[in-house]
Amino acid sequence: MNKPKIRFEGYTEAWEQRKFMDCFDYLQNNSLSRADLSDEYGEVLNVHYGDILVKFGEVIDLTRESLPTIADDSILIKYTNSILQDGDVVIADAAEDETVGKCSEIKGCEGKKVLAGLHTIPVRPRVKYANGFLGYFMNSAAYHNQLLPLMQGTKVSSISKTAIQDTVLNIPYVIEEQKRIADYFMGLDRLITLHQRKCEQTKKLKKYMLQKMFPQNGELYPEIRFEGFTEAWEQRKFGELVEKYEDPVDTPTDGYMRLGIRSHAKGTFHSYVEAGKELETAKMFRVAANNFIVNITFGWEHAVAITDENDTGKLVSHRFPQYSFKEGMLPKFFRYLILDECFKHHLELSSPGGAGRNRVLKLSDMLEYKMIFPLETEQQKIGAYFDNLDNLITLHQR
Repeated sequence: MNKPKIRFEGYTEAWEQRKFMDCFDYLQNNSLSRADLSDEYGEVLNVHYGDILVKFGEVIDLTRESLPTIADDSILIKYTNSILQDGDVVIADAAEDETVGKCSEIKGCEGKKVLAGLHTIPVRPRVKYANGFLGYFMNSAAYHNQLLPLMQGTKVSSISKTAIQDTVLNIPYVIEEQKRIADYFMGLDRLITLHQRKCEQTKKLKKYMLQKMFPQNGELYPEIRFEGFTEAWEQRKFGELVEKYEDPVDTPTDGYMRLGIRSHAKGTFHSYVEAGKELETAKMFRVAANNFIVNITFGWEHAVAITDENDTGKLVSHRFPQYSFKEGMLPKFFRYLILDECFKHHLELSSPGGAGRNRVLKLSDMLEYKMIFPLETEQQKIGAYFDNLDNLITLHQR
């Protein structure tokens, strides 16, 4: 039966199957490169295939989205009969992967002059469909999977008008069902956009507060702090705040989980090492939670982290020294203090060597860095504040 497994209540009719060539008329696209487009002047808007692949979703709403313009308005004379209208679909006919055939339905033209650009196949439906339905259906696996065996090329994949004309569209006979489906996915898109905006806003807030809640330029007082804290922050060498931590074990020969550190203080990651591919070293070291850890080979790239419970028990080589914090020094606070650009710069200076990646961090120099920190109670408040921001960012990302 030509029916979806999930559908809105009240609709029972089978969907219609129609060939692509019976549903659309082809429009003409231009072949202008990015160099021929402008973000500053020109009245004719242009839908570039790269924007369809990367920037836009199933529907391009011109009342909300901005398109580049064609610098030379006189080009419109050649494409008078191919000015896009609401409901038209623009298909990207080239890409570096299987996203070939990704398309966007046009909405919100309202008198705007819009043309389809380089590496696109613009089409106009012969009958009226609910706004947005074609955009969502033609990007679904139900339709796009038909395009996969039709793609040509190795480094760059492409698809032709001739190839797609015999593909099949499954369409609800009742236009109201089309509308319900399109409205449903538009609602999801709005929800996604809302969370993306909130995520970006929270990231900006975090970046701002990292500057304001930690003293800058040698000062001992932050610009913004929690109520009730007035004492100057203390300055001491990093080596006075931590002590070396080691938990050596024999290198396993039956496989083990290895810990790595991302550059730019982006945290840790784990990978499994299969039996027979272990390091050629007799000893490795177990990781413990709440330690400062650094990759001495990439310390100059800010490859540092504060470990947590998920890192416990993972193994590292001698190139990943760990340091535990002394009493009164809270790892949760230092997780954010080590993000400081001055600390990153100090790690670069403490990693002698030439250009490229042959630079090894000198630990004794790293431990000379003068860190500025508050009393334990203020550390606790600051660490909890940024933990909450991170949890909020993760929530929106999920």
